Amino acid sequence: MELFYLIVFGGLAVVVATMELSKNNKDRINTSSVFNSFKNNYLLVYSLMMAGDWLQGPYVYYLYTTYGFGKGDIGQLFIAGFGSSMLFGTIVGSLADKHGRKRASVTYCITYILSCITKHSPEYRILMVGRILGGIATSLLFSAFESWLVAEHNKRGFEQQWLSITFSKAIFLGNGLVAILAGLFGNLLVGTLALGPVAPFDAASIFLAIGMAVILSSWTENYGDPSESKDLLTQFRGAAVAIASDEKIALLGAIQSLFEGSMYTFVFLWTPALSPNGEDIPHGFIFSTFMLSSMLGSSLASRLLARATVKVESYMQIVFIISAASLLLPVITSFLVAPSKEKGGSIKFAGCIQLLGFCVFEACVGLFWPSIMKMRSQYIPEEARSTIMNFFRIPLNIFVCIVLYNVDAFPIAVMFGMCSAFLFIASMLQRRLLGVAERSRQDKVRELKAEPLNI
Repeated sequence: MELFYLIVFGGLAVVVATMELSKNNKDRINTSSVFNSFKNNYLLVYSLMMAGDWLQGPYVYYLYTTYGFGKGDIGQLFIAGFGSSMLFGTIVGSLADKHGRKRASVTYCITYILSCITKHSPEYRILMVGRILGGIATSLLFSAFESWLVAEHNKRGFEQQWLSITFSKAIFLGNGLVAILAGLFGNLLVGTLALGPVAPFDAASIFLAIGMAVILSSWTENYGDPSESKDLLTQFRGAAVAIASDEKIALLGAIQSLFEGSMYTFVFLWTPALSPNGEDIPHGFIFSTFMLSSMLGSSLASRLLARATVKVESYMQIVFIISAASLLLPVITSFLVAPSKEKGGSIKFAGCIQLLGFCVFEACVGLFWPSIMKMRSQYIPEEARSTIMNFFRIPLNIFVCIVLYNVDAFPIAVMFGMCSAFLFIASMLQRRLLGVAERSRQDKVRELKAEPLNI
């Protein structure tokens, strides 16, 4: 079955390379040299930030086990991280709108570096502090940088469609290529050089420090609403009113929470799904295959977003339906394929089928990120962008904490079935968003046509 992994990885690599090399003028958007310089600066920073994040991911659980902690203690550490992101991260992330997105991005670097330093201690309390810091950093990573980019892009007067180029390239590089290279580099540090499980966290700190230096030296500050009269509670109230009064924003938040909740649940479930009887599977190689699938999705997204006639709200319905079907495979195989009682060995036939489905899901993830970023840039008001984006993460973090707490209470097939149902609901909400957005556009057109009559 080892040949199976190589065939899947090689096939994906050929498809991704072909898609990137075969792009024609219809798949590209003509831009200015000033914009390209701005875009490349952001991509450098984003790639360094994601390198600092990806280097840590595969070794967090492993590091805790080397310190002698059991599954229950480790589970509490993970729950603390998501809980911190929900509580403290929402507050800190929301401050970016008032005190500056550049300052918030620097805070992300400092907070995550401190979190990495705590990994040197085997003390549970210190590791818990590190998880809390990591949770805060995660909220900043997924709000402050995107908020800075959108505001700066508009402030410099670049065309709105060019924003989709930066989004798709950021996901292609930061969530694809950098993730693969980070996995290989981490394996080099821990496996080949035998520097220990803390080494990737030290390397992550270096990448974060370099990125912080680039931010400090080349980024300008921008704000949402910097007025001194607005305290944090007022910001929260304003964000809540914006979500409640605009159906498009509320639908976008629900769609994001449903998809990301399913995605994070998938992260916890794919290993036991592929090796239910302790089969020997190459985790690092499979992870790289998933990231290559994500690159395929982001490459396809860049083609779709480059076409002005293609509506992101329209094709995302199809993406959610495909992702729902892909995560339904473990449920289907549990009924159609007799479970193997053989312990260990290589991946079984059912695992091979599921792995192909998981690659499809990861391709949908690659499509999702630049597309949701595009929709957020269109619908979320600038003055409360970071605050609203962190509001979107509250139900997500609650959902993930509940799943982590009850991960052993339900069979894996049930968990995947639940994720598939959530993704199907997301497709229905996306259809609703398309209708609401279309009516809003038509209303604006009618208003513009009626204006001369009122003169």
